[in-house]
Amino acid sequence: MVKGLTQTSSMIAIGFENIESAANTFTQAEVDLNLSPLDREVFVVLSVNVDCSTPSSTDGVDSFVAASLTATSQTAIQNLGNNNCFAAAAKVTRAAGATDWGVSYQTALETPPANLPYIAILATSDFFIQLIGDNNLAASQVTGKVYGYRARANADIFASLVQAEVLSS
Repeated sequence: MVKGLTQTSSMIAIGFENIESAANTFTQAEVDLNLSPLDREVFVVLSVNVDCSTPSSTDGVDSFVAASLTATSQTAIQNLGNNNCFAAAAKVTRAAGATDWGVSYQTALETPPANLPYIAILATSDFFIQLIGDNNLAASQVTGKVYGYRARANADIFASLVQAEVLSS
């Protein structure tokens, strides 16, 4: 439990999906958490599972699919260097040419280890999923789950969380 927060729900798993609007096009989706700001309700993120679709494999052409989850709306894929980003993932295909086989691999899921008390506290009522592919033959997608619980914050902590989230967007 986090000091200054009172847990108000049991563990919740929130599934999400985002599909590119067209192949190789940045696309963002919004997931509404239905938090009550009047009750100073927040969502404490405990872990995240992110799964990007496999990029296309074309001779001599590198391709990738990348995704990020953030507390605020973004205009590009983010990494954990952005204070509002709480998870990111990518899959890449490296192709050497017609005589060699392309190699596909997934980069490490960028989310903190599970021994932390939480990985993010979302104080506004939604989170965002960014997705983009490059050199893919079809639209890419990302799916996953965010695991956490609802909590009520004291007034000082709630004000600080909202201000930090909004000002750093």
